[in-house]
Parts: sequence; structure tokens; C-alpha cells
Amino acid sequence: MNTASDGSAPAIFDALGMGLPMLLLQFLLVLALLVAGIFIYMAVTPFHERELVRDANPAAATVLGGALVALAIPLAALLATTGALLDILVWGVVALLLQLLTVAIVSHLLRGMRGMIEAGHVAAAIPLVAAQLSIALLNAAAMVPA
Repeated sequence: MNTASDGSAPAIFDALGMGLPMLLLQFLLVLALLVAGIFIYMAVTPFHERELVRDANPAAATVLGGALVALAIPLAALLATTGALLDILVWGVVALLLQLLTVAIVSHLLRGMRGMIEAGHVAAAIPLVAAQLSIALLNAAAMVPA
């Protein structure tokens, strides 16, 4: 009997043939969520990240990089905890919404942050990135089944 657990080459190829299509589908879905998420993030945040990064603004690059990682963390947790495409889609959208809410709250609490980030002050970017990563980690942990 050839099973993946017996370690034979045919069994390994059988397991790969059965699992690889789903893995690729899950990965492509998460990648699409990540790309869509970062574009939505850039469209709704008060900064013009692409232009600022293009102008070598370190604060904007820090914020954009932090946002990308903060979006990826809960998506990675989803891949680790569920194989259901609908779960990945629904909870991936929830993760994006939580990140957008985080930016809105931090921007409200730290008035003047936009101007400081646009001026390239990395110190202004750090609290925002820290908040984004904190929420991403908590969100990812909440997605892990008990």
C-alpha cells in the first residue's frame, strides 16, 4: 500500500498531487487578499504612501512596510489554522478591516501624525506601526482554534 506516510516516491507524489492544487489555491487567495488589502489601505489612509516612498521618505516607508507585515500576520495565521477558502476570505477581510480601524484610531489619537510622517519623521511612524503589528498579532492569535 502506497501512503504518504510510508515514504515511498509514488506515495509522496500522490500526496503532492492531491495537496498541491489546494495549497496553491489557498496561497493565491491569501496573496490576492494581501495585495487588495495594501491597495485599499493606501487608498483610505490619510497619507500618499506611494508618492512619499518614491520621494525616499523613511517615515512613509516605515508605515507602509508595517502595514504590509501587519496585514500578512493574520493571513498567515489563517493559512496555518484553516483550509477552508471561505474562512480564509471572510476572516482575511475582517483582518483588513481591523487594520484600517487601527490606523483610523491611532491617527485620531495622535493628531498631527500625518504631517510628521509626510515630513519624514520616523518617530511619528513608530507608534502607528507598533499599533498595527500589535493588532495583527492579537488578531492572528484570536484566529487560532482553541
